[in-house]
Amino acid sequence: MWDDEARRWRLTTDGGDEIGCRFYIMATGCLSLPKTPDIEGAERFCGESYFTSKWPHEEVDFTSKRVAVVGTGSSGIQAIPLIAAQASSVTVFQRTPNFSVPAHNGPPSAERLAALKADRAAYRHQARWSRGGIPTEITDVSGVTATEEVRRRRFEWAWNEGELFAILGVFNDQFFDPVSNEHVAEMIRERIRHTVEDPDVAEALCPKDYPFGTKRPCLDTGYYQTFNLPHVRLVDLRKTPISTVTETGIDTTDERFEFDAIVYATGFDAMTGPLVNVDITGRHGVTLKDKWEKGPSTYLGLTTTGFPNFFMITGPGSPSVLSNMAVSIEQHVDWVAACVSYMGEHRFETIEPTDVAEAGWNQHVADCAAITLHPLANSWYMGANVPGKPLVFLPYIGGVDGYRAACDEVVDNDYLGFTMAGPGGAVCNDGVVRRLQPDVALVLQMFEQLGMPAFESMPVEQARMIMAASAAVAPPGPEVGEVCDGTLPGAARQLDYRLYRPAGRGPHPVLAYFHGGGWVLGNVGTDDRLCRDLCARTGAVVVSVDYRHAPEDRFPAPVEDAWSAVRWIAARPEEFGGVPGQLGVAGWSAGANLAAVVCQLARDAGGPAIAGQLLVNPVTDSDTTRPSYDEHAQGLIFNAPTMRWFWDLYADPSDRRDPRAAPLRGELSGLPPAVVVTSEFDPLRDEGTAYAEALADAGVPVVHRKGRGQIHTSVTMVGVIISAGPIRAQMAEDVRGWFPAPIPG
Repeated sequence: MWDDEARRWRLTTDGGDEIGCRFYIMATGCLSLPKTPDIEGAERFCGESYFTSKWPHEEVDFTSKRVAVVGTGSSGIQAIPLIAAQASSVTVFQRTPNFSVPAHNGPPSAERLAALKADRAAYRHQARWSRGGIPTEITDVSGVTATEEVRRRRFEWAWNEGELFAILGVFNDQFFDPVSNEHVAEMIRERIRHTVEDPDVAEALCPKDYPFGTKRPCLDTGYYQTFNLPHVRLVDLRKTPISTVTETGIDTTDERFEFDAIVYATGFDAMTGPLVNVDITGRHGVTLKDKWEKGPSTYLGLTTTGFPNFFMITGPGSPSVLSNMAVSIEQHVDWVAACVSYMGEHRFETIEPTDVAEAGWNQHVADCAAITLHPLANSWYMGANVPGKPLVFLPYIGGVDGYRAACDEVVDNDYLGFTMAGPGGAVCNDGVVRRLQPDVALVLQMFEQLGMPAFESMPVEQARMIMAASAAVAPPGPEVGEVCDGTLPGAARQLDYRLYRPAGRGPHPVLAYFHGGGWVLGNVGTDDRLCRDLCARTGAVVVSVDYRHAPEDRFPAPVEDAWSAVRWIAARPEEFGGVPGQLGVAGWSAGANLAAVVCQLARDAGGPAIAGQLLVNPVTDSDTTRPSYDEHAQGLIFNAPTMRWFWDLYADPSDRRDPRAAPLRGELSGLPPAVVVTSEFDPLRDEGTAYAEALADAGVPVVHRKGRGQIHTSVTMVGVIISAGPIRAQMAEDVRGWFPAPIPG
């Protein structure tokens, strides 16, 4: 228990003697023996219960015994072949089949040994800064876009490696994209079907209801081959559940079994069990178990509020079980040791995380998990194997390298997120160490590594070429019913447009869409992924319209083209398969500026009627002194200097207060319903927020969607920024709400 007055932990020995200590450091461990009524019943009734009493604490002899094995997780998969080599019969009770690959145990290759011996220090450095704690080469092959030949070749290599990180890294998108993941899963199922002779048994051993790798995958030696032995039987508990453990064996709903021994390979209370099952009591008599009643809450997986000087080694919220545990344990111990030394040097006696820092880390851990397929499985990663345990993704999936960088950053920023106190007083450096969405951070890191120059540093033509090239190599957006190109009359010349028609019978509502690019860059194809996504999610025809660009055609040329395009589309919706009178406008960035301006022009002109306006990270004002400009002046794909460069190319200072350039300065009453999307890390965030608030004040129905941890380009990066998917889904739902009739298809 923590003694707040003495500022130390009071512990007792087994004999009840009190021990006083300044710091309480506890490792989570990997094993906590299960406590369930069935297992307790087995201990009472069965002659021998190997998991809870003998095995693995002492050598076990199964020779000529009738053995039951309950569970086909890691423990079961490793034990079953060995037990089958001794027992007279083995009955395996399986509730959920697991993915397993052959371990190919044996000496490492001469090449690997030579590389290790040549520079052991370099190997250890690479391990510390790798994603999983083991130096591996990350592939750039996508399971979605690769050919079948390439997919097979990658899989064969991983299967023959006999290592978890190989099979977990067949494709670079297998933990994010369900299609890519299914390619790996089905190739493993093919191996199971090829290995197990009985087709019914093979099919029962094939996992089908969760993505590969979202439950802990296993390495085995002869696991699937074991089911070809005549004395080994598989019982599918999903078809015939266990009803009771009897004095002589196990009863299912269909059959009675008698055994000499039962092995309970039923798992354990991972990551939190070893912590909450110890009577750890912090401030005000609150136990760790009570604090974590709704799920673990930590800062860096190392500490938790209300428990001063309490350190966890590989606790929840750290890479822990998703990493090379030796590397992660070393990193934790090194960090804690350095922290304690720092406290001693500065005469601090206590350290405790702040509520803000802990909540921020919990959110970051959840964000990292949310962009993967892991939360789709009822795994022990989620705590799903323990009845009543809150379903929370327990480990940190952002990688050993990313985690180490965060821990180092906390220290470099004077122990950000911690309060330290001592005889000389307390110091609190509050804050959140990770606010960007994890996939956004990876994209920014990639751009930094590529050395991409800022747009404002280039000639306009070069900037246009780079934007077009980036769009050309981006992942394809979702499939739609039809895509076709055409032209329509603009204010001064013909304008290109690209039409996206949804699958299914029409007619459909119509969205006139305007691309981003600061009125300078872009064309009908640069926002292709977002237009496809809007079309597929809303069921509306999306007409992406180009317009004249600055600096060749400065303000108000783009506005005039947008206004001409909307009137032309509104006059002939049937030509697009559209519903008369069901027209919305949409745009991103400068395109959202044009969409907002068009709505004001349409209101003033008495038509055409516009059902709603979708404004994604809109330019609404020419004031570049708002706080979001100062906050995001550098380090992002789109920065404050970039926006100022766009304004200089687009409009003279004397024109920038015109409502057709800065719609926030116009009359806002009587406008159509609006959806305004802003991003936390965007120079345009504050003016977008101001526009949403001004619309609401003017009586316009408005929905403001805030992209926490997102940047200016996030919503458009379909297939890359997965964390923006929920925002895109909300946008589509909002758009569907504009139209009175259900959208066909």
